[in-house]
Amino acid sequence: MAPLHTSFSVVFALCAAFSNAVATVLQRKAALTVPRSAGFRAGLMLDLLRRPVWLAGILAVIAAAVCQALALATGPLTIVQPLFVLELPLTLIVASLLMNRNLPGRGWLAVTVVVAGLAVGLAAASPSGNRIHVPLDRWIPALALCMGLVVVLALAALKRPEGRARAACLGTATAISYAVTAALMKASMHILQEQGLAGFFSAWQTYAFAATGVCALFLLENAMQAGPLVASQPALTLGDALVSLALGIALYEEEIRSGWWLVPQLFGVALIAAGVLALSRIPLTRALVAPDEESRKG
Repeated sequence: MAPLHTSFSVVFALCAAFSNAVATVLQRKAALTVPRSAGFRAGLMLDLLRRPVWLAGILAVIAAAVCQALALATGPLTIVQPLFVLELPLTLIVASLLMNRNLPGRGWLAVTVVVAGLAVGLAAASPSGNRIHVPLDRWIPALALCMGLVVVLALAALKRPEGRARAACLGTATAISYAVTAALMKASMHILQEQGLAGFFSAWQTYAFAATGVCALFLLENAMQAGPLVASQPALTLGDALVSLALGIALYEEEIRSGWWLVPQLFGVALIAAGVLALSRIPLTRALVAPDEESRKG
């Protein structure tokens, strides 16, 4: 049953990655239509609620969350979350379709490199283990460290003007928040399976993953306003995978192969990084910038 469960988790994770890609493009379009501000603005969410495009993006987010929950319920965190690396290439593919623009040849090459890197890395790592119960003494230091990093990155972003650096800081903070949300969601799904709705709604992990999920969404909206999508998305995509890998090992005692297997694993990571950097430089990024920004750039 384990291989079958893993297959289900892979399918659900891929569906979640695609839904998130659609949501990212729709939310990016909506975020560029609301007033900008130098700092965090609570009214941003109220402005976005009036945008049908943003609401459509939220529906895609909900679909992604359901698929992610099903994936985490049936497979290890170290398999499910790294598959979200595919969000960046999927985001740009979706953006090219919605804007009736062709992804250039080097863009498709970069997509292929990312997919190949992910395949090589996961095959070499061969993640295993799927602990169900995580004791509180493991949660406390992990949550404290992750939330501390989020605060530091958010404060660093506030000190920077709008642009790539600010977007990257907020994208990284969002990535950590999403990884923590996934780790908590996995715990909640196991509680739901064992104890039903009563246990699910009485577990602290359920409310914790809801809170971190809202935090991640807020950081994401500000990251998309802070600079180009390709500045925040690479940090978000790679950061989510790496932090989730660390949490899977530290919290759920999941394992990856070591020894000489580290060589192809690092090669896979290098391919992913190269592909992501290449995707971040394609001209399609200009189509994801608001018209008023393009006029300022000349």
